[in-house]
Amino acid sequence: MKKDKILIVGAGGQIGVELTLALRNAYGADNVVATDIREAHPLLKDSGPYAMLNAMDAAATLELIKKEGITQVYLLAALLSATGEKEPKRAWEINMQGLLQLLDIGVQEKLSKIYWPSSIAVFGSTTPHQNTPQETVIEPRTVYGISKYAGELWCQYYHQRWGLDVRSLRYPGLISWKSAPGGGTTDYAVEIYHEALKHKKYTCFLKEDTYLPMMYMDDAIRGTIELVDAPADQIKTRMAYNLSAMSFSPREIADSIRVHIPEFTIDYAPDFRQQIADGWPDSIDDTAAREHWNWKPRFDLAAMTTDMLRNLSRM
Repeated sequence: MKKDKILIVGAGGQIGVELTLALRNAYGADNVVATDIREAHPLLKDSGPYAMLNAMDAAATLELIKKEGITQVYLLAALLSATGEKEPKRAWEINMQGLLQLLDIGVQEKLSKIYWPSSIAVFGSTTPHQNTPQETVIEPRTVYGISKYAGELWCQYYHQRWGLDVRSLRYPGLISWKSAPGGGTTDYAVEIYHEALKHKKYTCFLKEDTYLPMMYMDDAIRGTIELVDAPADQIKTRMAYNLSAMSFSPREIADSIRVHIPEFTIDYAPDFRQQIADGWPDSIDDTAAREHWNWKPRFDLAAMTTDMLRNLSRM
């Protein structure tokens, strides 16, 4: 049986770096081609094949897919929530055009699978904020959320009309020590660890009692690969699966840090990102993912804080 050849578009981002490394470890470095619009991230250099690629360039993307014999594509390139609000039309263009042209390529080249991430940003103020259901009212308030919800519908459409095997997850806020965040509203939960180690203090751009769904990157990467590897008959939705691990506030993450760094202090200066966060859920119901393809997180807040501080202190 011929082994799948994987292409990752947007490999230099917060998810892309760690997903590339995990896929190379699982399926062999030569079988995972990483691309980004920039030079290779330091952690990706010399770890496997790499090419510079603009996700908006359909011709170049198609050429690379044919040249490398690609059968699966992970499309991660996007402008995130906070960055997107500064340039909404550019965010819409990047987030939608890259997906639509890849879906067309997927049909044309008969790709076996496409993975495209969605986000809790699809939800809005009219969505139930506690244990947000898989199927619920969806009225996003940011261009990032609008583009993600539109993308979910396009993915479902291409599956229904052409049988294209597209899979997706609604990521919560993601926390990692290996790569920097990319301009999202949940970035504080990464920045706070760096500042705790460097300066023993942090000024948060959200209010102390703002609860948001969060996940350690180790769980997010594992969940992504488990979804893509699951048999097709276990995938019951072609929109995007809710995915959850924990929910906490800035005050609670600060408390978890003080277990390790007692002198750590935090203050609060909410900015425009507070309004974005106020429109998102406090917690997520991911029962569908757990039942359909056996999703289960491994990290809670305490375990994540211990692992984050241990790894960051070694850098």
